[in-house]
Amino acid sequence: MSKLTNGELNNYLWGAADILRGSIDSSDYKNYIFGFLFLKRLSDVFEDEAEKVIQRELKRGTSQAEATKIAMEDPDEHQFFVPKRARWTEIRKVSQNIGDELNKACHALEDKNQILEGVLADIDFNSNKLGDTKNRDSVLSRLVNHFSKISLKNTDLEEPDMLGRAYEYLIEKFADDAGKKGGEFYTPRKVVQLIVELLKPKEGMRICDPTCGSGGMLIECAHHIERKKGNPRNISLFGQEKNLGTWAICKMNMLLHNLPDARIEKGDTIRSPKLVKEGELMLFDRVIANPPFSLKDWGVEAAQNDGFGRFRYGIPPKTKGDYAFMQHMIATINDKGMVGVVMPHGVLFRGASEGKIRKALIEEDRFEAVIGLATNLFYGTPIPATILIFNRNKPKERKNKILFINASACYEGGKNQNKLRDTDIERVVSAFNGYEDVERFARVISQDEIKENDYNLNISRYIDMTEPEPRIDVRDALKKLRDLEIHRDQAEKKMDECLKGLGYGK
Repeated sequence: MSKLTNGELNNYLWGAADILRGSIDSSDYKNYIFGFLFLKRLSDVFEDEAEKVIQRELKRGTSQAEATKIAMEDPDEHQFFVPKRARWTEIRKVSQNIGDELNKACHALEDKNQILEGVLADIDFNSNKLGDTKNRDSVLSRLVNHFSKISLKNTDLEEPDMLGRAYEYLIEKFADDAGKKGGEFYTPRKVVQLIVELLKPKEGMRICDPTCGSGGMLIECAHHIERKKGNPRNISLFGQEKNLGTWAICKMNMLLHNLPDARIEKGDTIRSPKLVKEGELMLFDRVIANPPFSLKDWGVEAAQNDGFGRFRYGIPPKTKGDYAFMQHMIATINDKGMVGVVMPHGVLFRGASEGKIRKALIEEDRFEAVIGLATNLFYGTPIPATILIFNRNKPKERKNKILFINASACYEGGKNQNKLRDTDIERVVSAFNGYEDVERFARVISQDEIKENDYNLNISRYIDMTEPEPRIDVRDALKKLRDLEIHRDQAEKKMDECLKGLGYGK
């Protein structure tokens, strides 16, 4: 049998959505399809591991019965132990109350694997969202049959990381399908890649995303290291996510990318930061995030009584949490650390308490770059965003300066959404690395000039963002004019001839 290719797997997994289409809201697809994918993957890998254990034991002279018992009942023989009721062979036997049996299978998996605690708990296969019992059994039975047609054993996959990349594909598809809701758990991959390229994570680093969603930014850091011929397992990944369903997706994502050691905490980062040690915030080499834009109920009361010293630059307005997340991130980088964060443009110029915080950050020389992106790159909002780079260890030649990059024209237009291209990423990264003026694209601005502009970081103040006047080639224009005159004379001559032929004279 030929091995399953990445494209075939992607199409097959997305085909599962066709079974759910019309039964539930598209924003809920992910919970069920991710659940089935995860159950099937763990069961198939368990069976693969069990077969290897049986062969090993038989070579040692163990009886078939004893070898099978060891393979199927000893948790130490498996990365994830799958109890009998959670094995796919048992799930396929169920014909009634399938949702209830699937829920029990998930609970059994979590009971036997501490690392999976809470990962599957948020998926309710017995939910009324799937209709009454009869309709629910029909839909779930079709999904079981659908997933039964493919093998997700490592030996049956064309590439080792196929499951992880297929999972990313599904997350992107679900975000696209869910529209505005999709933006809550997924940042477009090319935007993530751009920020990671700017931060340049390396082996041995501790990397954190305090609003990690489905974990794409952390995983892209691992991919970046792999592209640089490093070991993607030789980094420490940390994250926190408020939405429990999204937290579970993130945990599954990490496991399917073979990053089981990633520490992903549940909870509100501002109100209750969980990445702490001995009562102090943990510090990281890189912090990367796309927090919710201008969150209204962000937790001003927590900031006013913060015990971690995160808000020493000032308390943000109670209806806009952008500078709360920024200050949290800056507070969690070490003395050589960098932050890459997506923000709405308003943080560059809004006044009052935000203006005071921005002024303090500029005077402490925390900003390294301000990068303006194109409109309509993100799910759920057409507004343009900006990437801010903060650095506690700016090179000497960059101190007391900020690089502004106008990347608003760097995109490929799409039917529903614009996208960054590889060439766009290369252009922005090249400008950041060069840290020098590029006509109509990038400018290095001194702190003194920013002070003269009342600490306003609006990109249009420093880079001419108007459309350039088209250049006119005078010689070419005169030639075209002469050609028009010739054509006009020829047309008049023909008209005169026609009129004479009709007897009208000149």
